[in-house]
Amino acid sequence: MTEAMLRTLGAGATATAYAALCLAVYARQRRLRSAAIREAAALSAESDAAPTLVLFASQTGQAETIAWQTARQLRAAGTPVRVMELNALDAATLGSASRALFVASTYGEGDAPDGASVFAERVMGSPLALSSLRYAVLALGDRQYKNFCGFGRALDAWLQASGASPNFECLEVDNSDPAALAAWQARWGDTAAIGHEDPDGAFAPWRLARRELLNAGSAGAPVFLLSLVPHAGAMPRWASGDLVQIAVASDPARPRDYSIASLPTDGELQLLVRQEQHPDGTLGTASGLLTSTLTIGDTVALRLRPHRAFRLEGNETRPLILIGNGTGLAGLRAHLRARAAAGCHDNWLVFGERQAAYDFLCRGEIEAWQASGVLQRLDMVFSRDQPERLYVQHRLLQSADTLRAWLDKGAAIYVCGSRQGMASGVDAALKQVAGSTLWQDLVATGRYCRDVY
Repeated sequence: MTEAMLRTLGAGATATAYAALCLAVYARQRRLRSAAIREAAALSAESDAAPTLVLFASQTGQAETIAWQTARQLRAAGTPVRVMELNALDAATLGSASRALFVASTYGEGDAPDGASVFAERVMGSPLALSSLRYAVLALGDRQYKNFCGFGRALDAWLQASGASPNFECLEVDNSDPAALAAWQARWGDTAAIGHEDPDGAFAPWRLARRELLNAGSAGAPVFLLSLVPHAGAMPRWASGDLVQIAVASDPARPRDYSIASLPTDGELQLLVRQEQHPDGTLGTASGLLTSTLTIGDTVALRLRPHRAFRLEGNETRPLILIGNGTGLAGLRAHLRARAAAGCHDNWLVFGERQAAYDFLCRGEIEAWQASGVLQRLDMVFSRDQPERLYVQHRLLQSADTLRAWLDKGAAIYVCGSRQGMASGVDAALKQVAGSTLWQDLVATGRYCRDVY
């Protein structure tokens, strides 16, 4: 057999194998779609009396986005749905439902996210009679944490203990794994109903326009103010409270979130980034890129992420109590810029760092807000400027009467900064001052918002 004949036979075998692969993929997709249509039809038949509940427990908004995508699929298949945050769900509503789909994030080391903390305390404290409920759980998590998908697993276990019947085993998603999310979507109907757009938008190149060290001489790690502009095109829109994700070439599956410290009207996207240094002297992957590797004029891939749970939506006209530490000033600064532009001056900033001489971040701007009345009250807490270590939670307790008076006037609370220490301490202080009932009401009504990490 000649070499030409061998090549021809080889090419034919390759084409045949490829055709067989395509046929297998097509057949699998038809089976998945047929199963999804049958399941969606069953959902529709079962839900004539009541809609299917699509419930989300979110920290930064991903669970909410997936919940709305799921709802669009079900509606396209003819199934009536009702989308709710878990904190808005009471025992009576869940007890009367025949079908519920849960999209549940986990916060920290296995805790309920802010969007489910009230539900976990009020409803999950004891079993319910849910024998007529069929359900499914999509648990979102990150295997870098010890209690991976801890809240989703706890929710699934509680539902089963209450007599509810799962449609299938709890589906766990590691860091937005596309295959796991696709498996969830395939259950509820034609995925064309949710579109093919990336809900967070595509990554695009942004140019580093400016970088400024804010805490020269500090005993802590360096903190930089970075200004970025689109490499091409107009400045996109975002709201105060939103996030930006930075893509890192060495770890593309795990983009890093940063709070945006500016508004689109400022003409640049600003970040406050603390340079992370590992014990061996190497810099953190994302913070090292932003604070050291990039030079002015270089580009970095980023995308905007709406963070609806930390926006001012619904709280625009309320007094605001803004609490944070370190680079958490970023999200609070954006809110204060928005309030200043809107002429809203009933703002109270409680902010903590190490030493006033070196760590008073954005000092000129903050003092100008105080002088102009944008800040009705300012409490800067520097932990190392006195023998006794003081933190923002201590200042809240010291100002308990004032804090309670602001809450009685309808104030909303925004907390931005470190989860360990600061955020947990502030949470405990607020519960002590406000009491459990008012604290739960603050969370349930969207008056207690957090962007913590």
